[in-house]
Amino acid sequence: MKQLIISGACGRMGRMIAQEAADKGFEVAAGVDRAGEAYASFPLFPHFDSLPAADVLIDFSSPSNLETLLSYARQTGIACVLGTTGYTDQDLAQIHSAAQALPVFRSSNMSLGVYVLRTLAKQAAAMLPGFDIEIIEKHHNQKADSPSGTALSLLEAVKAPDQRPVFGREGKTCRRQAGEIGVHAVRGGTVPGDHEVGFYGSYEVVRLSHSAQSRLIFALGALKAASFIAGQPPGLYGMEELFASGHHQV
Repeated sequence: MKQLIISGACGRMGRMIAQEAADKGFEVAAGVDRAGEAYASFPLFPHFDSLPAADVLIDFSSPSNLETLLSYARQTGIACVLGTTGYTDQDLAQIHSAAQALPVFRSSNMSLGVYVLRTLAKQAAAMLPGFDIEIIEKHHNQKADSPSGTALSLLEAVKAPDQRPVFGREGKTCRRQAGEIGVHAVRGGTVPGDHEVGFYGSYEVVRLSHSAQSRLIFALGALKAASFIAGQPPGLYGMEELFASGHHQV
């Protein structure tokens, strides 16, 4: 079995990954979490110090951990799966730099279905020139970043060079302007994640949507990514490479 380290091991996603790891061919060698206590047979560490050797690391913690995580990865050569969202441009630059020496898999959403949504939305935007585009995302009331990383990736997929995002609308002079793409965030309850891309034309509307019914889909997607990235040469990988490899079917 491949050896796995889970960063953010005591969080909801970390626990789900630990729960599903064995079924996907992984043994959890260690967890890293500054808060929380050991809850399984693997050892738990507060920092990236003195960790056992492993093949791959999955991170669902916080962007604030990125620098120390990448420093540890560079020292050990471990492959990384980054599922955390809310990265700044500076963070992304660090990830790209690390990927020159390490195999790094990054996706703002580990759901296979969301990747399909993004692909279809990109195709629809090309096929429906002149349609107004609106993106709506819904998440639980504890989600820190807004809009979601997935909403931003959907925006990237559909946005033309002459278009610009408008994040929410408020006031009495909010008539839609040419080239706008609306991006709206809803926060409430325990919603794992809903995303919709709407294309609004004259007398017709096309809506593409994805609804996560359980956070388990993100854990399973991350484990598929880990299976794919372990043993890959250095580089930055994402869902496109995962699908091309066929590992999404495993």
